[in-house]
Amino acid sequence: MTEQPDFALIGKVLRASTTGFVCGTRSENISQPAFGAFVRTWPGQRTDIDVIGIIHAISIDDDPMVRQMILANNMRENTISDQRVNRMVPVEISVLSVGFFRLDRVYHTLPPQPPLSLDPVRMCDADTVHDFTENLDFLRLVVNASDVPTEELLAAAINHAAWARPAEEQRAFRVRAGRHLAGLLSHDLPRLQHLLKLIRPV
Repeated sequence: MTEQPDFALIGKVLRASTTGFVCGTRSENISQPAFGAFVRTWPGQRTDIDVIGIIHAISIDDDPMVRQMILANNMRENTISDQRVNRMVPVEISVLSVGFFRLDRVYHTLPPQPPLSLDPVRMCDADTVHDFTENLDFLRLVVNASDVPTEELLAAAINHAAWARPAEEQRAFRVRAGRHLAGLLSHDLPRLQHLLKLIRPV
């Protein structure tokens, strides 16, 4: 197990299953996490498994205080800032598990066990995204996932993986990802065509 790095901490696990997890955070901490971005759990010495996942939803729950502010039309800038910074605005980030690290070895399959509550969740740095996405087997997990916007999530994840590479390698990566998806979705040509449009190199 490696020591926790300085990668951006985005939250801590609220609930989890083998297929994914949800982490909670404050509203001021959601500037970096984005739809399709790669994240990693860091459970410390408890286990040697670090789960890799892709963000598929960011939700801000109903907050009674916000509701009162809206109804009272009390929307001064300093009041909004205080609400977002000083109060625990409930933000949940939903993550689809697509692999894991175990003793520095990468596996592109569902983890053998989910993370536990309060495990820290951090953004993956460019090197981690690059190394993990060299093998595209994780795309099958996204294709077969339920209750996620599959095509848009695939496109966003491929875009994030491309951006983790030098500019001169990005087009080749998108083309390779498109060919891999063609094998996975050869039975569903309309879906494949839509997806290829979303990841088409500029």
